[in-house]
Amino acid sequence: MIPSDHFVRFYNEVFKELDALGGLPKYYLEISKLQEKHCLENFKKNGLKGVYDYYVDVRHDENCDLDIKLEEHCFSAFMKKCPSLTKAIDNDAGAFPGYCNHCPGWVMPLYRKAGLYKVYNIMERDNPQCGGFLYDNLEMAKAKYEELTKTNPQSEILKNW
Repeated sequence: MIPSDHFVRFYNEVFKELDALGGLPKYYLEISKLQEKHCLENFKKNGLKGVYDYYVDVRHDENCDLDIKLEEHCFSAFMKKCPSLTKAIDNDAGAFPGYCNHCPGWVMPLYRKAGLYKVYNIMERDNPQCGGFLYDNLEMAKAKYEELTKTNPQSEILKNW
């Protein structure tokens, strides 16, 4: 197994190459399909609680500064310092400008298949922070999307519906 700083450098370059070839969205969908084997049934069966439990493990395994909260109809996650983007920024080859899209690229289709609605806030692409809200209610997700697009015009707000 290669160390995480080497792995991040590797897939940072893979992202650059796939983007140049126009294949990055397809790559994200393939990653999402692979993750279905690990997560989809849990997310369908346990809903937001299943997602929360998954991210408890991610927070530990990836040693990241991640705030997560589970409330009725809403799971929120805010990455205060993404270790992956931090390593990509420190990369002497330069971080791929669309680096942050790898997370929403695979989770958004997965959540959609689980019947969950994601509002993803990519705050700044050169600052290792992002966050979002996941709902089991489409109307609540739409309201959050409208709120974020009005109050955070500098952010890139993504949705999966």
